[in-house]
Amino acid sequence: MNPVREKIGRVLASFLSRERHAHGTSPPTPSNRLLSCLERADVLLVEGNSQISMAIKYLTQSTWSHAALYIGAHGEGRLSDSSHCFIEADLMTGVRSIGIEALVGVAPRICRPVGLSDEERRTVTGFAIARLGHRYDLKNVVDLARYLLPTPPVPTQLRRRMIAFGSGDPTRAICSTLIAEAFQAVHYPVLPAVAYRAAATEDCPGCVDEIMHIRHHSLFVPRDFDVSPYFRIIKPTIETGFDFRTLKWG
Repeated sequence: MNPVREKIGRVLASFLSRERHAHGTSPPTPSNRLLSCLERADVLLVEGNSQISMAIKYLTQSTWSHAALYIGAHGEGRLSDSSHCFIEADLMTGVRSIGIEALVGVAPRICRPVGLSDEERRTVTGFAIARLGHRYDLKNVVDLARYLLPTPPVPTQLRRRMIAFGSGDPTRAICSTLIAEAFQAVHYPVLPAVAYRAAATEDCPGCVDEIMHIRHHSLFVPRDFDVSPYFRIIKPTIETGFDFRTLKWG
């Protein structure tokens, strides 16, 4: 039955990946301006307009439905094209490299990890590069079928768990899962669960310790990089020089 289920899964994945017209919330950024602002290991969030993107935006109550990792010009000889500078996980093709031309016409958000050394950035991007070719297990058709409605009727407290595909296959590829795992490889926090433990002393009777717990990678969504207190938001319009006095108003 597995081949049959995988064929059904491919049909579902193709349908869910189909682009639909949607009004963007902000104007697109020119490619040259976007590239001039990016640094290695930056996370690029985009607002997709496919069927599954609509569902993810609804479930996460966010503008962003997809994430890609910027690796710069250091593909380590494993990319399908030397001009490619991003790693992403696509529902149909799995983990792949893409060039800036794939992002023409999108309104992106750049999320930059703070304080990483060059070696740590290389480890993060190397983790993603090493997983090129990993694919989502399309035999798990139930996981895909959950996204057939653009606004799935899921209780608020269960929405994050619905995002996690439940195949259990370690080679499954989901955009935010892949990138979260890459940062966990250097113990960099994205949006960890935080617990507090009493640490009172004579000098500080009210002190508490803040204990970080790693959230399981399958529970990460694109918006987590946007709301994370450990990523700086970079806006190309401002970074490349902005003077409101030069604007031409109608």
